[in-house]
Amino acid sequence: MINKFLIPGRRNKEEGEKPFWISFADLMTALMVMFLLVMSVALLAVTDQVSAADRNKAKREQEIDQLLAKIEKAADKYPGMFVDKNRAVIDFGDRARFDTGSSTLSGTQAQYLSQFVSEMLVLAQGELGSRWLKRIVAEGYADQRGDYLLNLNLSLQRSQRVLCALLAPASGQAYTLTPSEKEQVRDYFLVGGYSFNSAKKSLEESRRIELRLEFFGLDEAHPALNDIPRGNFGSCRI
Repeated sequence: MINKFLIPGRRNKEEGEKPFWISFADLMTALMVMFLLVMSVALLAVTDQVSAADRNKAKREQEIDQLLAKIEKAADKYPGMFVDKNRAVIDFGDRARFDTGSSTLSGTQAQYLSQFVSEMLVLAQGELGSRWLKRIVAEGYADQRGDYLLNLNLSLQRSQRVLCALLAPASGQAYTLTPSEKEQVRDYFLVGGYSFNSAKKSLEESRRIELRLEFFGLDEAHPALNDIPRGNFGSCRI
């Protein structure tokens, strides 16, 4: 009978002496779970950011390709003109060849150039063009004959001749740009001379002009053009 009363008392004492603190192993397990949760959330956030950047980059490239396709379609109406979409370059081919040592475009060549640029400016003001087209660089080239600096100056003069044909056309030129289009030319166009770099197979093909297109980056701000003086294009002096 005595044992019956003593045994329950001893059992209650043992239960009361059990520790109520969480074990070290359980604590480490909980911390590990929390760490994994935090890392998972962080990785998901980073992955979403990378995915968004990749999507924006792919969308930019796709829209630029669409713009180049529109320019290529416009160029198809002008025989001899070629659009290199990989280089984003418009080559006028036989329509804009120069004589040896000359930087002069004929009236027919100047008119041809003006007509195409007029159509191109329409695309530049469109949704894709206004979003991505940064500038149009008129590049002149010379053949391999003569010294480098002489040809460099000749190349630059040929580039300038493009702007002369567009902004200060000859009196007999049948097709000329409107004042509004000339302002757009001033906003978009840049002159560059390249001597006999990127020479073609023949001397004649090397004496050419090209229009190279440059595009805005994803986060690149569009420059403000409000402060650019308008009108007063002047005359060509080369």
